[in-house]
Amino acid sequence: MKITVYISLLLAGLHAVAHSQVPPSHHNGHDPNEHKYRMHHRGEAIACLKLVPNNADFAFQFFKEVTLEAPNKNIFFSPVSISTAFAMLALGARSTTQTQILEGLSFNLTEIQEKEIHEGFHNLIHMLSHPENGVQLNMGNAIFLTEKLKPLKKFLDDAKALYQLEAFTTDFSNPTESEKQINDYIERKTHGKITHLVKDMDPQTVMLLASFVFFKGNWEKPFKPEHTEEREFFVDAETTVKVPMMHQTGRFDFYFDKELSCTVIQLHYNGSATAFLVLPAKGKMKKLEQTLVKEVIQEWSDHLFQRLLSLYFPKFSISGNYEITNTLSKMGIVDVFTDQADLSGITGAPELKVSKVVHKAALDVDEKGTEAAAATTVEIMATSLPPTIEFNRPFLMLIFDRDTNSTLFIGKIVNPTITS
Repeated sequence: MKITVYISLLLAGLHAVAHSQVPPSHHNGHDPNEHKYRMHHRGEAIACLKLVPNNADFAFQFFKEVTLEAPNKNIFFSPVSISTAFAMLALGARSTTQTQILEGLSFNLTEIQEKEIHEGFHNLIHMLSHPENGVQLNMGNAIFLTEKLKPLKKFLDDAKALYQLEAFTTDFSNPTESEKQINDYIERKTHGKITHLVKDMDPQTVMLLASFVFFKGNWEKPFKPEHTEEREFFVDAETTVKVPMMHQTGRFDFYFDKELSCTVIQLHYNGSATAFLVLPAKGKMKKLEQTLVKEVIQEWSDHLFQRLLSLYFPKFSISGNYEITNTLSKMGIVDVFTDQADLSGITGAPELKVSKVVHKAALDVDEKGTEAAAATTVEIMATSLPPTIEFNRPFLMLIFDRDTNSTLFIGKIVNPTITS
């Protein structure tokens, strides 16, 4: 009978303080270093682009599954963090287990080779970890191993070279100490935002993989705190809550999708990140979340136009904490969680399986911004009152990296007063 050894795979995603703004009509950098940066990293960008459609398909399929499991709750997660961690795990997987992981991540293995997938993730991590000025983005992976487990040198070397893996020895037989070691590491790497990620550790665990992404972005123009006021947010037909609602009038990238009955506003961060705020009409959220695919996002991008608006957007903090084993199983990643798992590329023997997958992500939005950007912006206001867009009912917030076309975070905010 096969000996079962457990791997706990933990993933942490973070979007730290998001400072809101009005984007300019063209978002071209004026820093001469930006051109050098883009030329230097063009090779990495080309390698990353091979992953873009697959990573996007995985992101929106995962979103659909999570919304079905929790239809009336806040959702916030980092698809790029989950994809990266499982791609790294695939390095040590063999046979059907490896195929299920890669196909579960939405890769068609007749169209892209395993080597290309790993090289693409390597370049993606490198580019996301070296963003343009104005965005702070850190991404990485760590492995915590019991002394008794001797991983293959090839696995460690490849994982370090491709996924910037850090390796640590851990005494899992002492759950209190191992939890502290892992939680301290994640808290440090996410600048104090993700805390207490690991709890109730199984003393039988022999290896734990951790993947994290930390993002902090400033909008190019902030809301003014003195314009924030308490207003009503309609959670559902029976529930209304009071939220601090930020307000600003100006020109926004705007689109109304008639097919999905939703209003889309795109906001740019300083640097390479951008956000879509999506407000479905009443009763249309379910249709939107089950129809959302990369082609929809592309259509929005293609049809955005500048429009003078009076925008109300809530100031809020939410976090998502998920045990995602079942979700991934529904997406075809099955064997790795069972005794059929073949992770022999990690230790040389097929005696490992993944016991648990935990993902935690956090999002903060407030009105602060960079004073320099605000000082250099001149607004010309129309004499007539512009139309008002108020995010006062459940909405989506999606954050992308423009240089790599990566989906960094997906959020569904049902009740902005519930933090977790």
